[in-house]
Amino acid sequence: MQINRVIQERRRALGMTQEQVAGALGVTPSAVNKWERGVSHS
Repeated sequence: MQINRVIQERRRALGMTQEQVAGALGVTPSAVNKWERGVSHS
């Protein structure tokens, strides 16, 4: 399984928004969106 799918599935399983994940990790919501789309590995 690709990491972008893992990130998205775990976020959804936890009932979190991309904004909430971003806040918890100290990154921007657009970064989380890119991770989930497999666009960025940062």
